Amino acid sequence: MSASPASPQIVIVGAGPAGVRAAQTLAEAGLRPIVIDENRRAGGQIYRQPPPGFVRSKKELYGFEAAKAEALHGSFEQLRAKIDYRPDTLVWNCTPSQLDLLHAQRHAEQPYTHLILCTGALDRVMPFPGWTLPGVYTLGAAQVALKAQGCVLDGRVVVAGSGPLLYLLAYQYAKAGADVVAVLDTARFGGKLRALPALLRQPATFAKGLYFMGWLRARGIPLFDGVDDIAADGKQTIQSLRWTRKGKTTEIACDALATGFGLRSETQLAELAGCRFVFNELNQQWLPQRDDVGRSSVPGVYLAGDGSGIAGADAAELSGHAAALALLQDLGLPANAAAKAAAEQESRRLAHALRSNLQFRQGLETAFPTAVHWARDCADDLVICRCEEITAGQLRRSVQQEGTVEINRLKALTRVGMGRCQGRMCGAAAAEILAHATGVSVAEAGRLRVQAPVKPIPVSVALAAEEQA
Repeated sequence: MSASPASPQIVIVGAGPAGVRAAQTLAEAGLRPIVIDENRRAGGQIYRQPPPGFVRSKKELYGFEAAKAEALHGSFEQLRAKIDYRPDTLVWNCTPSQLDLLHAQRHAEQPYTHLILCTGALDRVMPFPGWTLPGVYTLGAAQVALKAQGCVLDGRVVVAGSGPLLYLLAYQYAKAGADVVAVLDTARFGGKLRALPALLRQPATFAKGLYFMGWLRARGIPLFDGVDDIAADGKQTIQSLRWTRKGKTTEIACDALATGFGLRSETQLAELAGCRFVFNELNQQWLPQRDDVGRSSVPGVYLAGDGSGIAGADAAELSGHAAALALLQDLGLPANAAAKAAAEQESRRLAHALRSNLQFRQGLETAFPTAVHWARDCADDLVICRCEEITAGQLRRSVQQEGTVEINRLKALTRVGMGRCQGRMCGAAAAEILAHATGVSVAEAGRLRVQAPVKPIPVSVALAAEEQA
């Protein structure tokens, strides 16, 4: 049974920067939100905390962001008594008034009247020859190993792909003692130069990026930009990496590869909640619609953080605060006229700050653009969907032989996106292959429809949910 409007049942999904600031804002208003987080400790990916008893300092873990991590973690600890915190809990389904949860291998239902989704992001995967070899990791997975397990990838490590996380991870790994032998960036210098005016809107952030690059060079770690045709080679595990640059092919021996090509928003729960989606050219992704302060198209559902558009940790904190203020305003809080006016002024300030951050984000996209030519150039035998072992050739043949022009039809005919990842890893790549093969835009290729569970769950949990329905 759902709560009455007089006693709102507010649920926040995610305890990263956006979720923590949203919970803090609601708690300061006298409300007690439920905070559900898939991780065991608050912080999200950017401020991911190690297990209790971990001996490395925050300075070692987070570098320049140590003070921000300390502040966020400290804020959350002060909140613990004022919220209903449920860590290590997966939200695997969302209906208009209820969430389905998995905790300790058991199913539970959580009704809500108001929902703030702070679901974060995941690595954008761009398939290349050898990307399924053991020893090849995403940048995010490599960071999890460092922050949550206190270890680095073993042996000679290459960091490859595009985006600011590329240099941050290489710096973090080298600083932690890893043997980083090369950093390969698919972005070109010309794009970075054109992005300079927008990037200078956040000079401190820009300076950090320059510092990472200079620090790596000073330690003799080679940095290459304008890299194309990345390919991993090996038998039972990765043994070397090849690439081309300015028409020249280079090969380097390595034992591990951390790779990523930017980030993609986690939007599955927003879709299941019924939110309207629009194609976002900047993110090259279908994203849930929201207004300047986080209201979605569904009354009572709010969006914050990277789950509704990649903008970074600082913007996530701002958007979490803004979404919570919007929720309070929709509840008629605060009732005091002076306090209400102050809250509205704060909402306007946050909306302005988020618009300013978007300009910086546009600069990042200019500096590190999404690679699109790979869908044209990749070989037919390249595996696109590793769960179902579907190749680029199989997707192209579906277009040629069945006349497939839409991504969900492609899924039905080839099983791409039907595996454990539910298209989270391969969906974007499959859409780009389809778009190129049909001569349409990625937006026109459509978007994969989401189905529960959004992540794998035990069959017993699914049966328990059916019995309770």
